[in-house]
Amino acid sequence: MTATVEHAVPFFAPDLFEADRDVLLELLYEVGTCPDQKFILGGRTACFEEALRAETRAADAVACSSGTSALTLILAAMGIGPGDEVVVPAFGCAPLASTVLASGARPVFADIDPVRLTMDPAGAEALVTERTRALMPAHMFSVMADMPRLRDVADRAGLRLVEDSALAQGGALEGRPAGLWGDAGVHSFVQVKVFGMPGEGGVVLTDDTELGERVRMLRNHGQDGRNRFLHHHVGHNSRFDEVMAAFQLHRMAGLPARVARRTEICSYYSERLGDLADAGITAPGVGGDGRFPYVYTLLCEDRDGLRAHLEAEGITTHVYYPRILPDQPAFAPYASPDGHWPQAREAARLNISLPLYPHLTDAQVERVADNVRAFARRRTG
Repeated sequence: MTATVEHAVPFFAPDLFEADRDVLLELLYEVGTCPDQKFILGGRTACFEEALRAETRAADAVACSSGTSALTLILAAMGIGPGDEVVVPAFGCAPLASTVLASGARPVFADIDPVRLTMDPAGAEALVTERTRALMPAHMFSVMADMPRLRDVADRAGLRLVEDSALAQGGALEGRPAGLWGDAGVHSFVQVKVFGMPGEGGVVLTDDTELGERVRMLRNHGQDGRNRFLHHHVGHNSRFDEVMAAFQLHRMAGLPARVARRTEICSYYSERLGDLADAGITAPGVGGDGRFPYVYTLLCEDRDGLRAHLEAEGITTHVYYPRILPDQPAFAPYASPDGHWPQAREAARLNISLPLYPHLTDAQVERVADNVRAFARRRTG
């Protein structure tokens, strides 16, 4: 029997910002009626950037229109372009390849670590050629990439390290926040991210102040922010919205509590689901360095069966990246014809993510875990 709507557990929460609805409306009115009529890149954006610098301890934080745009700006600021190669993971989101191609460079696809599901450092190093300009690893689901080893590979080869930490706000590895292991990193604020908002947005984080200044100009058509209509570079339109800046400043105080609740849910799932290997279900371990609570993902041999079982119980799941990047029609022409990505293919075949957001109730979380365990019992008899 299918669960009723009242008892459904959606994957994407429909009421993420309901508690802040009145504040959002007040801020919309405040910005819309402000005498300076500054709707982008105003004082609120500057305050938000300063708050992000303080939170991450970065030398510079440059707010822009999306996480994808943030990667685009970093590559442009680094001068990466035609004739260059950038090593990216074969498993992950489209911008890992599309931003490289948009710069005029070529993505080179590396296989992933089977546990972290992030770019394998040894495999990436083996792909470095005289044309390689950068490594661009991505943190995946709830685990940071092996940034110490990737930093070492980049330094020994004289490469730039671009850290796609779009998902990983709240994560740290060896005491260093996600986004600050690379020469530059990014966060995304799209609504379902750890610090999501009701709109698009992102930020570039860097300890290289000169790189940060170039990104700052490139986000606004190559202008320096002081002399309007003086264009120092061929830039982009990647500007941040003042309403969203004010809204994120309002919500920043509650971010630690939301991260803590997400982390609590992840830990509960792992405690309940960590012993299901005999049923073909692998759960991430509890806690650990380099973890962040964005998406809780299982690897399941009978993924379709688990999805159908949970759906019948009113629990919605999500499958991220069911096709690896080299197999995507848009990127296949640029993939090496003798490329070999077995771990990426396994991750694409097996991954399934469970509901994870801060205002899930304890009862809902328990119900999700109970039903995964029920499916496992059915498989093992």
